[in-house]
Amino acid sequence: MSLPEPTDGLGPWQLFLCRACGLIYDEGEGDPDSGLPPGTRFADIPDDWACPICGVTKLDFEPYQRRAPVAPVPAPTVPQRRPGVVIVGGGIGGWSVAEAIRAEDAELPITLVSACDGSLYHKPELSVALGRGLTPDALRRETGEAAAARLSLRLMADTVAVGLSPERHTLRTTRGTLPYTHLVLAHGARPALLDGLDLALCWRINDLAAWSSLHAELARGPRTVAVIGAGMVGCELAEDLARAGHAVTLLGAKALPLPELLPEQAGRRLLAGLEGVGVRYRGESLVSGLSRRPDGTVALALSDGTSLAAATVIAATGLATPSRLVRGAGLAFDRGIVVDPATLRTSGPDIFALGDCISIAGRPCRFIEPIARQAAVIAHAILGRAHPGYAHAAPVIRLKTRSAPIALHGTPVADRPWHVVEESEHRLAMEQRQGGEVTAWLAA
Repeated sequence: MSLPEPTDGLGPWQLFLCRACGLIYDEGEGDPDSGLPPGTRFADIPDDWACPICGVTKLDFEPYQRRAPVAPVPAPTVPQRRPGVVIVGGGIGGWSVAEAIRAEDAELPITLVSACDGSLYHKPELSVALGRGLTPDALRRETGEAAAARLSLRLMADTVAVGLSPERHTLRTTRGTLPYTHLVLAHGARPALLDGLDLALCWRINDLAAWSSLHAELARGPRTVAVIGAGMVGCELAEDLARAGHAVTLLGAKALPLPELLPEQAGRRLLAGLEGVGVRYRGESLVSGLSRRPDGTVALALSDGTSLAAATVIAATGLATPSRLVRGAGLAFDRGIVVDPATLRTSGPDIFALGDCISIAGRPCRFIEPIARQAAVIAHAILGRAHPGYAHAAPVIRLKTRSAPIALHGTPVADRPWHVVEESEHRLAMEQRQGGEVTAWLAA
């Protein structure tokens, strides 16, 4: 809980945003788990303090502007007659747009359509929660019902958008058709499952509901767990599970984890760190199928003819933006919903999109940090107010593996060589250059 307003003469408590994972440090709340009591000013935090979610230091935080609240209005007790704004998605993107609109306008009707219950939580915590002993209740910061009341909006929980007519300005859902004046698509991306992986035999962890169900299964005691996919999420989950006491095998398509992002030297450090906490890595291992064994475990058939068994299987094989809704409506789609990079408008009239479901210049934009800025741009456009626009920049990528933390800055290019700047037992620094300019750099 945040302290009352300060009396130290330094003004109100300030907020600071982690550019890597989107965590907000509130001076009034502090970070008691890391030894920072409520009321700790950001300037007084030791330089070696790390973000409790992703591990970056103070240098990767920036001031975050506290929104000035507007007076709330009573929640509607009867169906709204004005169409207003319809938001599709009950994750951080959808709620951020609702917050941004309410910061400027207390009366504009808002309907938020969520396929889940709409609970508010910090998604990057899902891949580090088990090792820290966090429960679903500890991760849930606010229920959807409470947030809807606070923001005076209509929440349609457990509702799926099934059709969109840009010409009629209507959205069809599993609970009826909604007219809108403006539509915001914030439905995120879904786990991409490889061919041959039976949905009933493997977990996909991309939201609090799925993580909560997995948490209940793992709470019975230590288990053998196979994690398919050695990307960022796979590596983070594998370490988190190992720290929670489970026997973990991580399967990657290449000899080293994260080959599409990390140069060999950094990949070897990551592998050593994972093995140091008990993760068994099987590289160059492609899973061709899953099957249930008589003892209840799952057999994973590998492309080299071998197999292994695990009590729990988790697929961390990337994300894909669902396209049926937008393609059916004729909206431009290129690995995500195509948006104007400055306004976040889609190709459809009065339709905006943000977060995991969008692509900019053909590249998906799956980062937490830009969402608040994206939401502000959309809110101002909907309300007809001036805004300088959204300027996309690659945020810091931080691998949340405490055994081998890695921070990646800039825009790395897969086929461009990396140069070693510093290499020792305790530190690795590398960079990519183009035309004499440093375009990407990492520290491990």
